[in-house]
Amino acid sequence: MCAGAEGSSGACPRLPAGMLRSLFGLGRLPAGPGAGPSARLARAPRCRRKLGKSESKKPETSLPPLGPVAADPKGCVTIAIHAKPGSKQNAVTDVTAEAVSVAIAAPPSEGEANAELCRYLSKVLDLRKSDVVLDKGGKSREKVVKLLASTTPDEILEKLKKEVEKK
Repeated sequence: MCAGAEGSSGACPRLPAGMLRSLFGLGRLPAGPGAGPSARLARAPRCRRKLGKSESKKPETSLPPLGPVAADPKGCVTIAIHAKPGSKQNAVTDVTAEAVSVAIAAPPSEGEANAELCRYLSKVLDLRKSDVVLDKGGKSREKVVKLLASTTPDEILEKLKKEVEKK
């Protein structure tokens, strides 16, 4: 408390209340007759540890996958897809180090191409439709598809390469 602040508010007359809250790491205090003493307590400020000279500010990342098919930390297989919606027919057109190119015979509107992509991949990979889920890239051509079935990245990559050779 400030000296000479025996008034009714108990706040320092020299500093606005918002500044006091920010100095002590308190958020907005609830107002009104229903706000009891426990409701007025805000969370404590987060403490950040200073990084040493050898430590980087960026978090450590694991090595990138060797190809478009990889296993995530939870054990699911993920496939990096480059989608080409609006094609004449569904086909796996190419398997590169970055992504699997897939032509989709559905327009890229209202998620039709995404649904068709998952349906087509489930057919190619001999999996249930519910085991093939779009993980990232709902509105992008660069997508990540997650396979919930128990399989290995090598098996998936082999099936995709066989599908490319069918062309």
